[in-house]
Amino acid sequence: MLDATCAPSNIRYPQDFSLLNEAREKLETIIIRFCKSYGLKRPRMYRRQARKNYLALAKTKKRSTRKIRATIRKQLSYIKRDINYLENYMEEGHAPTSKEISLLMTIYKLYEQQQYMYQNKVHSVENRIVSISQPWLRPIVRGKTKAPVEFGAKFDLSVDKTGMGRIEKISYEAYNECTVLLEAIERYKKRTGQYPERVLVDQIYRTRENRSFCKLHGIRLSGPKLGRPSLVKQLVKEKKQEYKDNTDRIEVERSFSLSKRCYGLGLIRTKLYDTTLTSIALSVFVTNLFKIQSRILFDLILLWQLITYRSAEFEPEMV
Repeated sequence: MLDATCAPSNIRYPQDFSLLNEAREKLETIIIRFCKSYGLKRPRMYRRQARKNYLALAKTKKRSTRKIRATIRKQLSYIKRDINYLENYMEEGHAPTSKEISLLMTIYKLYEQQQYMYQNKVHSVENRIVSISQPWLRPIVRGKTKAPVEFGAKFDLSVDKTGMGRIEKISYEAYNECTVLLEAIERYKKRTGQYPERVLVDQIYRTRENRSFCKLHGIRLSGPKLGRPSLVKQLVKEKKQEYKDNTDRIEVERSFSLSKRCYGLGLIRTKLYDTTLTSIALSVFVTNLFKIQSRILFDLILLWQLITYRSAEFEPEMV
């Protein structure tokens, strides 16, 4: 069984004017640090006016397009002025710290993206930054009713017949999961020495390339076949098989639900690039551990019942 999901990170919902306000505040903090460290005169930044402009929109319940664009335009002008201040300081030989360098690079890219979207009146751009503190996060379109877009790492999880889950691919970038199927099947063969008898996936994995690969290696891929429908008797048999495959494939959805409800996969609270990936891997690992634990406990209960039953046959007073 193979399916993809997203592990959302704990960030504020990205709105253009709020991201620009956060970037402006961080730039002002860096400018103040420059002035204190190098004995420079603090420039005029209009901090109160910029904050007031941001709050005038943030506290508004009904935000018109005209008001949003006006706020974004002003915030862009504030950021541009602060960037010019910092560039002048660096031209004079004043250097930022290592943390400030990475932060400035993120803000520069954010400013370019927001400026492009404002000028072209669009709402999407390639490699869009949705969090200044975690610039590697990207919008992942899931198409769910509750959360159509999530912000976090996307990964493919495979579940074998024993119920153990494995991460086949994980990435912060949005990718088409149909390309993961062939790699997952080859890894399965490397572990077990043979191809699986059947593969249970949803419609997005059933491309012509994947169908041809499975047919070549004698693997039955779940879902209806391409082309015209079969005869009535064969159609009934195929419908029953398709229904059984769909019910068996629910196991991978159950694994997602268990990891998100009980083991921290529903909201990743770590902030760094590597620690976020580690948290996702540990969540899947702990889910597997509890499955093993429950299986061992079930076997012990069966063993205890068997011993009790045998004892009742020979020595009833021991029961």
